Amino acid sequence: MKIGIDTFGCGHGQSGVGLYLMSLIANFPKDDNLHFHLFGSKIDKYTYISKTGNFSYTTVSIPDSAVAEFLWHSSRCASFVTKQGYDVTFYAGGPRFAPTSYKKPGIIMVNDVVSELPELKNALQGLQIKTALNKCTKIIAASQFIKKDMVHLGISGDKIHVVHNGINHSLFYPQADFEGDIIDIKPFAIKKPYLIYASRLQNHLKKHIELIQAFSLFKEKTGLPHRLVLAGSADSYSQQVHEASAASPYASDIFLTGYFPHEHLPQLYSNADACIVPSVNEGVGLPVLEAMACGIPVACSKEGALPEIAGSHALYFDPDNVEESATALERIVTDKELRSKLVEGGLDWTRRFSWERTATRTVEMILSATKNS
Repeated sequence: MKIGIDTFGCGHGQSGVGLYLMSLIANFPKDDNLHFHLFGSKIDKYTYISKTGNFSYTTVSIPDSAVAEFLWHSSRCASFVTKQGYDVTFYAGGPRFAPTSYKKPGIIMVNDVVSELPELKNALQGLQIKTALNKCTKIIAASQFIKKDMVHLGISGDKIHVVHNGINHSLFYPQADFEGDIIDIKPFAIKKPYLIYASRLQNHLKKHIELIQAFSLFKEKTGLPHRLVLAGSADSYSQQVHEASAASPYASDIFLTGYFPHEHLPQLYSNADACIVPSVNEGVGLPVLEAMACGIPVACSKEGALPEIAGSHALYFDPDNVEESATALERIVTDKELRSKLVEGGLDWTRRFSWERTATRTVEMILSATKNS
């Protein structure tokens, strides 16, 4: 069976979706009857297959821009898939990078909350996204929260199957403490103790500013020496976050790293006192699981997919309530019994999430799409 894997929309391997795709294909089960063929931008010829070596890659000659890729999928992708002879195609980049008609079975992976995609505000693009989801054979959603969101948009729930993302347990596990008070992870030197929030500075729903306000109140109330480390790439909301940080009376204790290499996150997590995730629009919630797997307690928002992903192993708070948020920060730092309970429960909880399991389940969905077509 010839299986096409669309790599468009995966951020050249540097976005969350890109890391998802790399982790997924690295764990696809070995089967001589399954032949995986990746296609996408010329710049990504070796991005996703360099560590696997047994997948082919076909270059699609279009400009390296989201608009060009969006238009190619809506007008030419279906013909390309037929010409390549794929029995089924997996669209890893989500509904923005999937065709609006299907001559062969197609599965769309959805790692985003679809109702919050900015393209939905454009009538034509919004129609194309909904058409892609309605016309495809199956949809894989990364959480029940994402599935419910799509059902609310009018997508049939019968075609949506939830397959949670995995985590890399060979990378995310409790790391030994660095000696001394400084964590030296080139090019960063971070002073302990600190709280960590790893998330792109994307929009107001990530709640960076509210966390800065809560952290400032936490510092005022407790006088504790903790710093707040915000590790995430710059995006459209960066200026507002930097301004809020600079305006805080505790600005010297707030450290924005910018892009932080994923392979170094385990060290950053392991040496933190806690991971704080105030976001209210998480569809996947991997930072919560990765932090738990590194053996630190997690406090997070009650919204989005986070309660589904973290279960009963996180301290929940309302990020829009500064007093409640500051109290959560104080508890997660000072309550030894709570910390111990969350760490122990979190480590055990994360064992049910693995990329091997995710990849196996994904291939099952791909194969079932051909049987139902």
